Amino acid sequence: MRLVVEEVVETGEPAGSQHLVEKYHLEVSPATVRNWFAALDQEGYLTQPHASSGRVPTEKGYRFYLKELMEERGLKRREEQDLESATNQFSQTADSMKRLTHAVSDLTDHAVIMVRRDGSIFSSGMARLFSQPEFVEQEMVVSFGGMFDHIGEIMGQMMGQQFAEPTALIGDDCPFGKECGSVVLNLNNETLLGLVGPMRMNYGHSFALLRQIQELIDQAE
Repeated sequence: MRLVVEEVVETGEPAGSQHLVEKYHLEVSPATVRNWFAALDQEGYLTQPHASSGRVPTEKGYRFYLKELMEERGLKRREEQDLESATNQFSQTADSMKRLTHAVSDLTDHAVIMVRRDGSIFSSGMARLFSQPEFVEQEMVVSFGGMFDHIGEIMGQMMGQQFAEPTALIGDDCPFGKECGSVVLNLNNETLLGLVGPMRMNYGHSFALLRQIQELIDQAE
C-alpha cells in the first residue's frame, strides 16, 4: 500500500505490479502483487482506473496512508537553506508573506496560500497547481477557479480552527475541493499557511517543510 501511494505521488501514473516488483526488488511475483491489489481493491483502498492499468489509491487509501504509513523524511540541505532565507526576519509584513509563499511553492510545486487574521491573503503557485495531470479536465479548472473566487471566506473560516501541527485535509474534508489535498498549519495566532495540490501530493515532504518553517519562525520570535 505504501509503495503504491508513493509511486503514484512521484509519477502521477497508476502503479503496476510488474513495475513495483522490478523497481523495489520485491521478493514476490507480479501475480502475488496483483492478488494483493485485488484484496486492497475489495477493501476500498485502491482502484483501477482502466481495465489494463495499475492501481491508484482511493480517498480511503490516502487516509490510511496518512494515519498508518506516512513517514516524514528529513529535508535536503538546500531546502533548509531556502527556508532559512525565506523566514529570515519574518514578520507580518506583505513582503515577508510574499517571500515565504514563493519559496514554499518553489520547493513543493504546489499552490501556497497564507492568510492573516486581518483578512490579508497572499498566494503563489496557482499555475503549478493547474499544470498537474489531475487538472487537465476543464471542469476541474473551472471548479477550482470558482472556489478561488471565495478564498477569503474559506481561509477566514479556517482561521477559527486550531492547526497547531501540520494537518492534512483531503477529499471531502478539503475546503479547496474534494479532488484536492492540502496541508495546513497555524504559524502563530495571526497567520495560517496552507499548501494545496492534487490528492496525490507528497504529504510527508509537505509536513516536514511546514514543521521546519514553524521551528524557524518560533526561533526568531
